[in-house]
Amino acid sequence: MNVVLISTYDLGHQPFGLASPAAWLRERGHHVTAVDLAVGTLPSLAIREADAVAFFLPMHTATRLAAEAIAKVRLLNPSARLLAYGLYAPLNAAYLRELGVETIAGGEFERVLADVLGGEPRTAELVSLERLSFRIPDRAGLPNLALYSKLRLNGEARIAGYTEASRGCKHLCRHCPVAPVYQGVFRVVQPEVVIEDVRHQVSAGATHITFGDPDFFNGPGHGMRIVRALHKEFPALTYDVTIKVEHLLKHREYLPELRDTGCLFVTSAVESTDNVILAKFDKGHTRADFLEVSRLFRQLGMVLAPTFVPFTPWTTRKGYQDLLQVIAAEDLIENVASVQLALRLLIPPGSLLLELQDIQACISGYDKAALLYRWSNPNPEMDSLASSILRLVSTEQKRRRSRRDLFALIWEEAHGAPPREEFDLIPRAAIPYMDEPWYC
Repeated sequence: MNVVLISTYDLGHQPFGLASPAAWLRERGHHVTAVDLAVGTLPSLAIREADAVAFFLPMHTATRLAAEAIAKVRLLNPSARLLAYGLYAPLNAAYLRELGVETIAGGEFERVLADVLGGEPRTAELVSLERLSFRIPDRAGLPNLALYSKLRLNGEARIAGYTEASRGCKHLCRHCPVAPVYQGVFRVVQPEVVIEDVRHQVSAGATHITFGDPDFFNGPGHGMRIVRALHKEFPALTYDVTIKVEHLLKHREYLPELRDTGCLFVTSAVESTDNVILAKFDKGHTRADFLEVSRLFRQLGMVLAPTFVPFTPWTTRKGYQDLLQVIAAEDLIENVASVQLALRLLIPPGSLLLELQDIQACISGYDKAALLYRWSNPNPEMDSLASSILRLVSTEQKRRRSRRDLFALIWEEAHGAPPREEFDLIPRAAIPYMDEPWYC
């Protein structure tokens, strides 16, 4: 069978979500064409010859982009079977079926895709949480790693790879898209598979690896086993991981080892400095916990890369100003991608936020075209501020405004006056970051 796997967008990474199912399908004798529309175009000939076309939907942006691609595929090959898989596939099942998608697979999707396309019977569940023995991802035919997001450090751009050591999450943060799909379950990718996948990417030129796990410390022993082995084999290889604030505190004994095995920075979904909002999100940490982690990272000489959801139904101007003040006081301005100060809470179908009465009170309905629930802040001024900040960030980033300068502009927009003093900052070049900062 001729199968085309399509990714529309995956945060600037060469998609694990193409390479992993490609290995399963090729093992069963299918001819697989892997297409990443983020760095390429739709291959008309391969689509016309395809028996099945499967779309990888790991995030909201990817799902919206897929709708246009699905329409093009249906025009080129009306008889091809359409499939969708990944985190956002089951969340948007009704919409995808309207577009003609026949099979939808969330959670651990590899075996589901292989069975369905191999003609084997499968139950009708949208989400599979079965424990898989993963295959080594097959990256043959994927675009060169040099075309993807790069690590920036001291003015140097380094080729970066991407892999996953686990999927799902033990936690049920209400705003997180992982929670309604995995329901508190996480699954590991066998260490030997992860290590071999990294080996292949290093041989393709990668000198840095991003681990895309929702939380690298859902299984800290598993994660540490992998980075120890990689550091022993590739001592110059660097990497970054994502870890919850509460896990950074609970497993702080591992942080020096992360640093010493090449971890350049840790992304952590802090989301807010307001304890009321953190409780609404059920984040599992407090403002004080975040400040403790920030101090801990400074003591260890590590880089923390916090992410935020600054505009929510509960955000006040005073609260937004406080967020900016904390970022400045903690010397984190250069650690925070400017877009993180402009993000508005996303409520997709299935979100656990919909269980909250005050969310029900502020939403105006579901926007099918945008694939989200529209909501308004009780204070219209805050919605206006959110729009102003987003326009400011979008405009000034195109002008290549530095994070320091853009932060000052955001401060002025939020406070109605410029900051009184220059921010005392670490030079940007000394702080490593990926050059595609979007996190949605």
